[in-house]
Amino acid sequence: MNRYLVMAMRRPDFDPAVVQPHKDFLEGLRAGGSLELAGPFGNQPGGAYLLRAESLDEARRIAHEDPAHTSGGWDITIYEWQAR
Repeated sequence: MNRYLVMAMRRPDFDPAVVQPHKDFLEGLRAGGSLELAGPFGNQPGGAYLLRAESLDEARRIAHEDPAHTSGGWDITIYEWQAR
């Protein structure tokens, strides 16, 4: 398994109603063992989460199911992270 850092940055026109479905999505990933860490940035423009996945394609598929992405109000960027 590899680690992927998912950056979720809110656009100015994001819908605040998507925040709870996004949190629920993350909790589902945590329950399934795919999520290591998650949280907002201190100044609240968005946040990041750390996924475990077999490949970048799998990480991208997972992140693109996130309501933050499907709502269109957040920019989602995914990086393979070789943290130690």
